[in-house]
Amino acid sequence: MIAAYLLSAFVSGKWIADATLGLLTIAALLEIRNARVRRGVARLLVWGCFVLSLLLILIGHHYGGDLGRGAASIWTGVLLLLIVVVLIRQVLSMPEVTVQSIYGAISAYLIIGLMFSAIYSSMYYLNGRVFFTGNQVGNSATFQYFSFTTLTTLGYGDYTAQTNPGRAFAMLEAMAGQIFLATLVAKLVATFRPAARRPGDPAPDDPELPGAG
Repeated sequence: MIAAYLLSAFVSGKWIADATLGLLTIAALLEIRNARVRRGVARLLVWGCFVLSLLLILIGHHYGGDLGRGAASIWTGVLLLLIVVVLIRQVLSMPEVTVQSIYGAISAYLIIGLMFSAIYSSMYYLNGRVFFTGNQVGNSATFQYFSFTTLTTLGYGDYTAQTNPGRAFAMLEAMAGQIFLATLVAKLVATFRPAARRPGDPAPDDPELPGAG
């Protein structure tokens, strides 16, 4: 996920969209593989996502024009939504709060930002390349920038949604970001307790510990 974000934010080129969607597809497949579902169902979901993503990469981005790019962006958002759902489900199903569950919740928060970025991209290409006020040009970097400043309610104001659907999704993202941090992440951090020392383990001030004293 970090690699997909960095590619879109700092590198420009026709192959970036392919590489980004490919990385997101791999992440989605890994999440499906780790999900607690029957093997037959998981296998069908894995291959279905893989084949559909490849078709959208090859046909949408290269031969579909703006309509194809919009469809590919929609599918990217669906993949990211799938990852978020599986991640949150795994975090909530853990018997106790661990560092891994906190990392999982933070990862889900970041993926939400990427998901809304894909939604904004689909609106842009499916609406005649109109999304930002002043008809500002949109690309992967600007959509991610707008998405994360909205998710964190930072809102610099240099990019604002012009269309009503865009404004509605921006408000939804801002509320989702605040509710997510104030509920799930805050609860996990407050509930987290470091692992207790097992019987027989040396105490922190034990002189036998390396570097003790």
